Amino acid sequence: MKDKNLPNDYNTLSLEELTQEANRMIEDLENQKDLENSIESYQTLLKLNNIIEKKFQKDIRSVSENTKENILKITSKKDEKKIK
Repeated sequence: MKDKNLPNDYNTLSLEELTQEANRMIEDLENQKDLENSIESYQTLLKLNNIIEKKFQKDIRSVSENTKENILKITSKKDEKKIK
């Protein structure tokens, strides 16, 4: 599924905003009586879910990289103190 096919530009929204949009779509789907009309909405929800997963993975990588950098800074400071 191509994320670019979504009607709104979801790539600019935060994870929280995307999650709220997904929850709204789920509520709409749960309230629909005619399942034939819900197929397109469900497919859009799947695409939105893919975007959320990608953003989440990107955020996880960023946090991991920042944590590694901070650990290196802390350990290098400790090593400098030991040498002095």
